[in-house]
Amino acid sequence: QVQLVESGGGLVQAGGSLRLSCVASGRTFSRYAMAWFRQVPGKGRASVAAITWSGISTYYADSVKGRFTISRDSAKNTVYLQMNSLKPEDTAVYSCAAVQGRIATLPSPYGMDYWGKGTLVTVSS
Repeated sequence: QVQLVESGGGLVQAGGSLRLSCVASGRTFSRYAMAWFRQVPGKGRASVAAITWSGISTYYADSVKGRFTISRDSAKNTVYLQMNSLKPEDTAVYSCAAVQGRIATLPSPYGMDYWGKGTLVTVSS
């Protein structure tokens, strides 16, 4: 089992920045690829960003490329999502998720093994 706990959400004005954190506990963190997803009411989860277990490769949704950066610190068992130039349409509940093994693209939410409960990000205009 892997437990994931997100933090860092909140209210920010358009153009501002937030950094989300996801701390993992349980099985070996370094064996898992990690990803961030977001969900707004009435819609399904959307993939936002992902990072391989090695941290060498990252993947982003087109809507966040150039604005969001995913990273991981294996010593702290933590994955981050740095969000810059935020827009009102980025408002959502952001969740981190883990999947064992390799990824070669932005993963679908259906392929993930473990999930955190999420943190709310609200961007005001």
